[in-house]
Amino acid sequence: MSALGVDLAAIVLAAGSGSRMRSGLRKPLHPLAGAPMLAHVVDALGACRPDRIVVVLGPDDEIVAKEMQTRTAHLPLEVTEQPAPRGTGDAAACGLAALGDPAGDPEAGELLIVPGDAPLLRPATLRELVAHHLASGAACTLLTARVEAPSGYGRVVRGPEGSVRGIVEQADASPDELAIDEICTSVYVVRRSFCGPALRRIRPDNAAGEFYLTDIVQVLARMGHRVDSFTLSDATEAQGVNDQAQLAAARAEVRRRVIDGWLREGVSVVDPHTTHIDVTVRLAAGVVLRPGTILEGHTVVGADAVIGPYTRLVDCAVGAGAVVEMSQGTDAEVGPDERVGPFASLGPATAP
Repeated sequence: MSALGVDLAAIVLAAGSGSRMRSGLRKPLHPLAGAPMLAHVVDALGACRPDRIVVVLGPDDEIVAKEMQTRTAHLPLEVTEQPAPRGTGDAAACGLAALGDPAGDPEAGELLIVPGDAPLLRPATLRELVAHHLASGAACTLLTARVEAPSGYGRVVRGPEGSVRGIVEQADASPDELAIDEICTSVYVVRRSFCGPALRRIRPDNAAGEFYLTDIVQVLARMGHRVDSFTLSDATEAQGVNDQAQLAAARAEVRRRVIDGWLREGVSVVDPHTTHIDVTVRLAAGVVLRPGTILEGHTVVGADAVIGPYTRLVDCAVGAGAVVEMSQGTDAEVGPDERVGPFASLGPATAP
């Protein structure tokens, strides 16, 4: 049973080729603050505690599957394959086919569907979305956002009374529809008993010749089912990652969030703009990070230690009250109240 008291399964759509990244690294594995992009998405689902999480990958994504299964052993995660790139609607159908209900009812509960390239989604947002969906009694609830520059996103089309009628992709939109500033984030909660029938009614009648998951909204509305929406208060969460520029922007936002979190915990960051902290780093209250500090991996820093300026530590342990300045270290240990640097290079056997 999920955190919201209902049967809840999640499908993560991560089968895209990522050709616009122009990188030899598989798109879901591009790192942000020390964790793969896909891991950020899967971790955000944790607030809802879904009973099962199915990640839909492409046919050549074995390395992605192995990485995610290693990193997310604490979650009920499994992977399945979309054999051919036939669109997000087909990918969702592949995920749905991989799900089974332990109680014997294959259509019980709700489905939370999220894209694998949206690393800025907050756990609290997904939980609030599911809670809103359950309270509304809708067949489907989509997460939307209002943005000043909606180019590239599907637009939310509403009826005269304000109800959601459908989503139109940019390539298929009319000039009036292109002027709409409310976008679909590709995040949905769907009553499971309605999802399969709706997906089977989707047709590839669009400019790309693909099965669009966005069409499920219009299908359900035409079937007479209620479609609701939940609008983001912070549109930044809607930003997807399709190229290196968008990845850089997402990395900057994740870095800002990580630093803000540590500031609230009593860590002093002298210059947040030149400081980098991986999500796996652990800091005690009273730590001071001077400009140019980079902390990566499973680095741990004790209370009142001072790191920097211009110091990079990877998988290091720094004791309380220690000072490490203008140095670099990997797998090193610095004892309490010890002073290291400037210009030190630390390894497993080189710490004082």
